[in-house]
Amino acid sequence: MKRLSRWLAAIGVIAVALSVLVWQFGAGIPALLAELRHPIAANHPVAWEQGPRTAVTNPRRPPNIILIVADDLGYNDISFNGGGIAGGIVKTPNIDAIANQGVTFATAYAGNATCSPSRAALMTGRYPTRYGFEFTAVPGAFAWAVGHGGGNSAVPVIYHGELNHDLIDYPEMGVPSSEITIADALRQRGYHTIHLGKWHLGEADKLAPHGHGFDESLGFRAGGSKYMHQRDKGVVNAKLPWDPIDKFLWPNLPYAVQYNNGQRFEPNEHMTDYLTDNALLAIEANRNRPFFMYLAYNAPHTPLQATKADYDALPVIKDHKTRVYGAMVRQLDRRIGDVLAKVKALGLDENTLIIFTSDNGGAWYDGIADLNKPFRGWKATFFEGGIRVPMFMRWPGHITPGTVSATRASHLDIFDTVAAVTGAKVPTDRIMDSTDVLAGIVPGLPASTRTAPLFWRSGAYRAVRDGDWKLQIDGHLKKMWLYNLATDPTERVNLVTSEPARVAQLNAKIDAQNAKMAKPLWPGLIEAPVRIDVPLNAPWAKGQDYIYWTN
Repeated sequence: MKRLSRWLAAIGVIAVALSVLVWQFGAGIPALLAELRHPIAANHPVAWEQGPRTAVTNPRRPPNIILIVADDLGYNDISFNGGGIAGGIVKTPNIDAIANQGVTFATAYAGNATCSPSRAALMTGRYPTRYGFEFTAVPGAFAWAVGHGGGNSAVPVIYHGELNHDLIDYPEMGVPSSEITIADALRQRGYHTIHLGKWHLGEADKLAPHGHGFDESLGFRAGGSKYMHQRDKGVVNAKLPWDPIDKFLWPNLPYAVQYNNGQRFEPNEHMTDYLTDNALLAIEANRNRPFFMYLAYNAPHTPLQATKADYDALPVIKDHKTRVYGAMVRQLDRRIGDVLAKVKALGLDENTLIIFTSDNGGAWYDGIADLNKPFRGWKATFFEGGIRVPMFMRWPGHITPGTVSATRASHLDIFDTVAAVTGAKVPTDRIMDSTDVLAGIVPGLPASTRTAPLFWRSGAYRAVRDGDWKLQIDGHLKKMWLYNLATDPTERVNLVTSEPARVAQLNAKIDAQNAKMAKPLWPGLIEAPVRIDVPLNAPWAKGQDYIYWTN
């Protein structure tokens, strides 16, 4: 057995090396070769832990919490926001219903502009830079490949190979065990805690969901997964030849999930359907006890893979990649509708708080314009398009339908908000950056308003929003952007030159904040240019605004 393990490990090393080398020349590599690194079993059903057969009569039973997080969903992808893919062809009636039947936060922000640190902020209620989680967790081979891939860029992608000696093992890149998550707090309150889907907060067992407060977990610990086998008859793929990330994902990303600490295995359907079907089973299993479900879809993050049925339903969209992307959003919305219907059918509607958000804005590398319209910027940027996200909360009988909150909300606030409505304890032994944003909206919760500034940081690229003013600083480019979001919410007029006193004041706040943050647990190996106003596949032109994103 030991000889077999050594043999598989050796093949894994060779597979990584070959996939990176072959990737450099734009070619693919069979998925099987990559998957030999981590053996994957055939699909098998998950036996969700069953709660009590009957509900315990308790008028003080705290509400169930279902936290639904989409991955790279654009602000303009949601029809509630006045948009919709391909000019509104793709509607999102079920996501819209969460807003229409509850409260929408008119101004809500991601914890960061990329997946990993954003989710860390969401789970802990603290700036991830407080505990060294500054950069997205990626394998060294991925950083090397993207750093040497170039992509469609007139300015260089910078790869810091000299920092490789500072890398910790990839599975150890995650939220430290000393941090307290929402799941930890709710489990102490007596909740059964469930994770489904994407994790991306550490792959080592001690950093995996069950190491951070979840009783049950079904999903993938890495930052992504394929949705189906790319040669499945029921799938439609869209590959993005201009994107070095996409070129790496297709040969290297497996199609697999893991239940708790068991062996990885293949789902038997499109990942969005698989996660939803299991969410419905888990809700059924826990109908008679308080539960917290973190339903973390990977849609519509690349690789772009839609079911043929959803793709065929959108013949009016002529651009192939946009049609696949739209089909993925269509499917995501439909399956969220199934979650809402399940909660209602079980009579849990008035005892379940449902929260919907996205981890960050739509991605520039998808090559689809206007994903974050009307805002400028993309995922990885601190322009509004990168960090402005939907945040809707629905709790029938407790939140008045159609409520619009002017409170400036953040992913950071989900911790305190959930703690307030459930009676869970908020840690007092550390600085928390969370605010209860349902205060004053749910009867019995005293009104409160966020007054503290919001900060974002990724290496030398930093930003602050204080009141109506937002300052961004790109230390690599030695460039700053200052906007008054009350008068210029789409960030068109840079006021750096005309407001030097304001720049100095906000810059001092960024410096003061950074002085209190921890040293990164691992370095950012890549600095990549991201243009603000056009996607990655657009031609470079003189005068285009861009930032350098460190990852």
